[in-house]
Amino acid sequence: MGNRGASIRAQLSAAACLLFASGIPAVAAADSVASTQLDASLLIYGEQGRTQVTEPTVRVTRILPDGQSLSGQLAIDVITGATPSGALPSGVIPPGSPSGGEEVHAVTAASGGGGGGGSAEDPGQIPVTSFKDTRVAADASWLKPFGIITPVVGGHFSRERDYQSVGANGKLSVDLMHHLTTLAVGGWINRDNVFPTGGTHLPLSDSTIVIGTEWNPKDVNAGLVGISQVLTRRWLLGVTGSRSVEKGYLTDPYKVVSLMDPVTGITVGQVTENRPSTRDRRDVLTSMVYHLTRDVVYLSHRYYWDDWGVTSNAIDLKYRHELQDSMFIQPHLRYYAQSAADFFRFGLTQGAPLPEYVSSDERLGPLHTATLGAMLGFKLRDKPGEWTIRAEYIRQSGHGYPDYVVGVQQQFDLFPPVDIGSLVVGYTIAF
Repeated sequence: MGNRGASIRAQLSAAACLLFASGIPAVAAADSVASTQLDASLLIYGEQGRTQVTEPTVRVTRILPDGQSLSGQLAIDVITGATPSGALPSGVIPPGSPSGGEEVHAVTAASGGGGGGGSAEDPGQIPVTSFKDTRVAADASWLKPFGIITPVVGGHFSRERDYQSVGANGKLSVDLMHHLTTLAVGGWINRDNVFPTGGTHLPLSDSTIVIGTEWNPKDVNAGLVGISQVLTRRWLLGVTGSRSVEKGYLTDPYKVVSLMDPVTGITVGQVTENRPSTRDRRDVLTSMVYHLTRDVVYLSHRYYWDDWGVTSNAIDLKYRHELQDSMFIQPHLRYYAQSAADFFRFGLTQGAPLPEYVSSDERLGPLHTATLGAMLGFKLRDKPGEWTIRAEYIRQSGHGYPDYVVGVQQQFDLFPPVDIGSLVVGYTIAF
């Protein structure tokens, strides 16, 4: 579940337009006495016919008069549903139908939870495997201003059925030009482990060969540099560049790649995927915040590229409209487009030499997503705290059509669109 869960959580995190957030809650940062802020939220996320997620989160921040703050957060993800196995449609009519035929694909369930192997599917549908998992994550951070310098350090731990992550992070911000310019430098490290249910299978095999049951390490080392500038009384602009290098076990242990008959295109087998053991990721995020008379506009663009051949562009727009003193609404638009990894293939031709690396994971394929949503914030009369409700609709689909797909597979939609919805209810109170 580890890789799949990471991808889902990444999708749930909307592109932030806040520049070099210090970690100090705005409602309490200026207090001259110690205060505490509680942030609680409940996320409900669902992909049509696929994954469902429920995630309660609680964060407590203690802010001291000198600006120092200590924060702790606990989150629990309950993830169930189904995910594409990576296999192509069988192209064969299942047994019992008027035309007869034979079902050929069987896939180990993601995370080994629920569903077992593959089930009889519509021969024109993308095969999926069922799964269920629970992830518990804890984070902590400490911030302490020293004049114009503000360091932040933190730590992270999470555990699920087949994945464990331990990490640390730090950032140093420096305010210059009477706080009109902020420079930031930071980094983080993760020491993760993947331990697939049923053991680690031999790459590019038929899923029956287990080469070990030990934990597979995955290390991430990353850093960022950035600058934000107050251009006018209303306009803030920032640019941040980051780079992360991953090493270790980067293969999804539950994904397979179909073998196609070179003439008919019918699937006649499958092999486990195999990905490189290193990945160098880079991105540049440009963000802008513009304060109108009452409303605020947030706009950002993120360009990403890596040595797997994936490039992407993401544009994110939010507009906060003040309805009254205790209420606002914030519409949200986002568009994301990505190219495929160099080793992405919908399927392989039976009898042809196997490539060194191959994956049919749609997350590494050519795709784009469009997001439409809005957040409503309000305070109840004579009641403390602030409530927020955010609802979003996401449409994910693929683009482009490979020329190596043959026979019956040309009749199928190998990258069908997915409708995704999310709802987040949050509550914040300072005391």
